[in-house]
Amino acid sequence: MRNKSAELTGVKEIARRANVSIGTVDRVIHNRKGVSEKTKQKINSIIAELGYTPNKMASLLAQKKVLTFAVLIPQASRETDYWTYPLSGINLAHSEVKQFGIHLDIHFYDLNVKASFRQEADKLLKTQPDGLILAPSFVDESIEFISKVKTLGIPMVFINSDIPHQEPLSYIGPDLFQSGKLAAQLISFMLVPNDEMLVVNISTALENDHHLRRKELGFRRYFEEHAIFNKITTLDIKETSADSIETAFMRSFSHHHSVKAVFVTNSRVSQVAQIIKKHNLNVLLLGYDFLKENIKFLSENLINFLICQRPKEQGYLAVMTLYRHLFHIGTIESAVYMPIDIITRENFIFYKA
Repeated sequence: MRNKSAELTGVKEIARRANVSIGTVDRVIHNRKGVSEKTKQKINSIIAELGYTPNKMASLLAQKKVLTFAVLIPQASRETDYWTYPLSGINLAHSEVKQFGIHLDIHFYDLNVKASFRQEADKLLKTQPDGLILAPSFVDESIEFISKVKTLGIPMVFINSDIPHQEPLSYIGPDLFQSGKLAAQLISFMLVPNDEMLVVNISTALENDHHLRRKELGFRRYFEEHAIFNKITTLDIKETSADSIETAFMRSFSHHHSVKAVFVTNSRVSQVAQIIKKHNLNVLLLGYDFLKENIKFLSENLINFLICQRPKEQGYLAVMTLYRHLFHIGTIESAVYMPIDIITRENFIFYKA
């Protein structure tokens, strides 16, 4: 007789093979309305092929142990709506597994306010969830929080960026160092001798934004490894209002007349594109993330390349990783690196974040 974990695996496997949600499998098993006859026949055929019976599957789905998955991620802001994408993936995955008694407890912090991270982290800890999805941004605060989470024995999944030596259950996101190297490679194809490059880091807490620094490190390492000696200047911008970014950028640009390529290490590349458009600057511009504002400037050829890291998929996989871990389904990988996608004006209409 199949044990609980095997039955759970079966539900997911049936949904995967039929290319439907777990909820659709549930409706077929319970003979509920809302599923086409063609899909119902396909699901029943797969159930028969795998040797499961509807009674066994219904028994599994009837088990309602309530588990809470806590989420601690940044709030989307006026500067960037990036975090709406991981959140949509988290909600999509939850819609597929909530019938197994899984509850979401979502907490948002402000990327511009360290204290908000501590405040939300403290609230979260008081609930003592069964699992945690964390996007760590402030290094010291995150490490302190992670230590408390480990003491409570709560399994964690990191998304978007990891913190070295913290050993979560799994990290799901980009290889930050390699994405920086990829940015350098794209720019290198268009450089000639004496062309300068500008690396732009935009964040109110740069001393803690380790993920930006690791991208920049990868960027610089590529040129070192390939013996390309064009000058690279770093511009750190901590005041993130539009006027402050424009003032800092144009001041730097006026001091470096040979800058021909600009690498923005996060999703705020659209703010730099706006400046380039306003001042009619002739530079190659590269940054991150498939966001509406970024796509707008990409389509206008003001942004030349976007590096994308599938944020919606990150959120989805994070929920599913905790689900599989707590229900003992399969093996959990310690790191799941997202493909590093290159988006241009020619291919963006075919891309789904």
